[in-house]
Amino acid sequence: MQNETKTRSIVSDYNKGTVDELRTDQPDYGNWILVRILYALGALAILLLALSFVFALAIIGAIAFIAAFGYVTYARYRLSPRGGDLQAHIRELVLQHVEWDGEGRALDIGCGNAALTIGMAKHFPAARVTGIDHWGPKWEYSRAVCERNAMIEGVANRVNFQKASASALPFEAGSFDAVVSNLVFHEVSDTNDKRKVIKEALRVVREGGAFAFQDLFRKRVYGDIEELLEVVRSWGIERVEFFETAHSGIVPKALRLPLMLGTIGILYGTK
Repeated sequence: MQNETKTRSIVSDYNKGTVDELRTDQPDYGNWILVRILYALGALAILLLALSFVFALAIIGAIAFIAAFGYVTYARYRLSPRGGDLQAHIRELVLQHVEWDGEGRALDIGCGNAALTIGMAKHFPAARVTGIDHWGPKWEYSRAVCERNAMIEGVANRVNFQKASASALPFEAGSFDAVVSNLVFHEVSDTNDKRKVIKEALRVVREGGAFAFQDLFRKRVYGDIEELLEVVRSWGIERVEFFETAHSGIVPKALRLPLMLGTIGILYGTK
């Protein structure tokens, strides 16, 4: 009931659409939709449009890519601070599903530019939070930006960052009182079975500790949700539940397509 109340509050805040203007001293948390994706779609649309003067049927492909460019541009805008900061509201739901008193150590798996890491530190003022990520050229994130963001947000003394893979965490079993992750597990490329990524994340949660993993729970990746919950319980997890973010009222209808945010949800509970 408490989580439902908090969720309704977040939905209400989002629907108000009150967003402060960006300032140069604000942290840079990036956007889940990379600029280079827009460039690629735009370039393909222009190429096919040019080819349509020679091959008439190319206009069909050009129209498709123009539509895709428009849709992805809209999605990127809605995710950004200027478009309502949907990213922040979705991320906030992870924090609201961490059933923890905030005393001890927490881990953020796949921290990107440290948005959730810093969110954990601010939401739980007594906690010390570690953010891990592989970073690399695939994404517009870096450890340096993480550290800068932590300084700006005033939590640099309680957070630290290190490079690591989500499929093989460099920590002893039960090292953390709480473990979180946001839209990362489906991107882990060195493990085909994403359930193993969940299992590895749970390995480092102490007995009685809390966890909240938000991801795109596509059926072809994780299988049926009820079956997934049963598998997680079979690992000896005390309690695990699933919150369907996609239909919580936060995600606009236009972004609930299966290949966008239509399968987003949170696996959470107590070990």
